[in-house]
Amino acid sequence: MTNEYSIKDLERITGIKAHTIRIWEKRYDIVKPERTVSNIRHYSDDELKHLLNVSVLVNNGHKISKVAGLSEPELSMKIIELNDLKSPECCGQVESLIVAMIDMDEEKFEKVLNASIIRTGFENTLFEIIYPLMKKTGILWQTGTITSAQEHFLSNMIMQKLFAAIDTLSVHHHAKSSKSFLLILPEWELHDIGLLVYKYLIRRQGHKTIFLGQGVPLDDVIAVKNQIDPDIIVTSFSSSVMNVQMTDYLFKLNEHFSARPIYVCGLQAGKLHSIIPNNIQKVATALDFRDKVLKSL
Repeated sequence: MTNEYSIKDLERITGIKAHTIRIWEKRYDIVKPERTVSNIRHYSDDELKHLLNVSVLVNNGHKISKVAGLSEPELSMKIIELNDLKSPECCGQVESLIVAMIDMDEEKFEKVLNASIIRTGFENTLFEIIYPLMKKTGILWQTGTITSAQEHFLSNMIMQKLFAAIDTLSVHHHAKSSKSFLLILPEWELHDIGLLVYKYLIRRQGHKTIFLGQGVPLDDVIAVKNQIDPDIIVTSFSSSVMNVQMTDYLFKLNEHFSARPIYVCGLQAGKLHSIIPNNIQKVATALDFRDKVLKSL
């Protein structure tokens, strides 16, 4: 399957202004769009990947006039040289990972991500590489320009890294100040990557986690509460559902955890405008959760 991208899609994905893309197209023949019967440009996967590679080099100080004359193998070699510099200023990892996702190239994806983890550590890679990658992938998904197979490829690669990072953290909690966190999702929520990030951050701070993830009925969550009374509850809303559905879930949850702090994370949490109980707090980002919630415990 070959996807088609508008020039606005290219602008959102690569960060290069549409006006600049048109200039590069005219002056350097950087991309070669096809046109619809109404003369509207559209671009293929190959054009997108080429432009992503060009943007990596230009953003790292290479002149467009020099980059324009490079073949695809030469572009790839230049990007490899950038990564080999081991400089934190090199900013081509996200673009390289998007290309690997489009091609579903597991070896390339592993190589780029592992290089960042070795260079800066998992947590820095999480916030500086993985989060921007997921944001740009969200744009691709919203515009219908990647397939579900490509999205699943990306999700599974990231989850593998999260599981590996979590496994390196100790499960022994001897400090008296350690808290127990119950991490749950509503039954309609199928995306648990975000909740895994919170599990990693919580364990990183030396606290205990009880991760239930997706598909657990609320009655079963309540049964867990009766068996293991957690100190703090964390849930996440990522799928687009009605405000009333999210609010109803929180009120039902609060009936049984009213004496405990409940943190609501995820993209959809920001859309909660209804009055919610005082012990329920919205968390804008994982960084906020780490710096404002965990560090205050």
